[in-house]
Amino acid sequence: MEYRDYYEIMGLDREATQDEIKRAYRKLARKYHPDVSKEPDAEARFKEVGEAYEVLKDPEKRAAYDQLGSNWQQGQDFQPPPGWQDGFEYSGGGYTGADSAQFSDFFEDLFGRSGAGGFRQEQQRGFQMKGEDHHAKVGVTIDDAYHGAERTITLKMPEVDAGGHVVTRDRNLHVKIPKGVTQGQRIRLRGQGGPGMGDAPAGDLYLEIDLMPHPIYSVVGHDIYVDLPVAPWETALGEKVSIPTLGGKVEMKIPAGSQSGSKLRLKGRGLPGKNKGDQYVVLKIETPEAKTEEQKELYRRMQEEMSFNPRSRLGV
Repeated sequence: MEYRDYYEIMGLDREATQDEIKRAYRKLARKYHPDVSKEPDAEARFKEVGEAYEVLKDPEKRAAYDQLGSNWQQGQDFQPPPGWQDGFEYSGGGYTGADSAQFSDFFEDLFGRSGAGGFRQEQQRGFQMKGEDHHAKVGVTIDDAYHGAERTITLKMPEVDAGGHVVTRDRNLHVKIPKGVTQGQRIRLRGQGGPGMGDAPAGDLYLEIDLMPHPIYSVVGHDIYVDLPVAPWETALGEKVSIPTLGGKVEMKIPAGSQSGSKLRLKGRGLPGKNKGDQYVVLKIETPEAKTEEQKELYRRMQEEMSFNPRSRLGV
């Protein structure tokens, strides 16, 4: 996927005010409008400018986009870094009133399509109007997902200052993380969204769970996976070994003759919940180094006494 430098497309620097962005868009939209422009690539440039403006005109999307930094260049191969949106509070997500068909994969990967939350939701006009629902992505450790936790999180709320620049202010919230939350799950905080008009209630805040990488465990749904280093004799003889789990160490017997890559299941040792997950242990056989002459002789005896060709299935 190609990176899009929206500031370069608009002919602006990153310190441009919201008014400067608006003026630049009007100028470029007139220049490249397909109905009047004589430029050979007018239609493509018009769509490109429209996409850039869709991001930079919105303080929320602009602040999030700015988190990617200024080290990327237009057209460079790009993948969004993990957790790049964590901690940003939005009044929605995705496309606003523009034609979504004209936007690139780059925009879609960053902000998503309408109908998946929506950055802005149209609301009925009236004296009383419920506040907008807000959305934010928050990083949660796998340990907190297993045990549950209470945390104070800091969300960044983009807004335009008096000088027309996008700034962020911090908002601290005390949040209870329920046991068993999974990747992408949303926690609803009633009344923590945008303020309502008149006597109408405030909107809600939806926190999307983003499970953070763990040095030992990985998660698929409610299931936990761990790679377990084992010695050759532990798998050959079928030894009992200690297994780390999020609930503490447990003992497990390895079936004799297990091979590297074999997957064993610890039932109910995954994330808790209505459908409690399991823990899968993937065996990784590690061969000890022969450091002394006696240890080398042990390997030679194994070579002589055991008829074993690990490449036999390859026909060699």
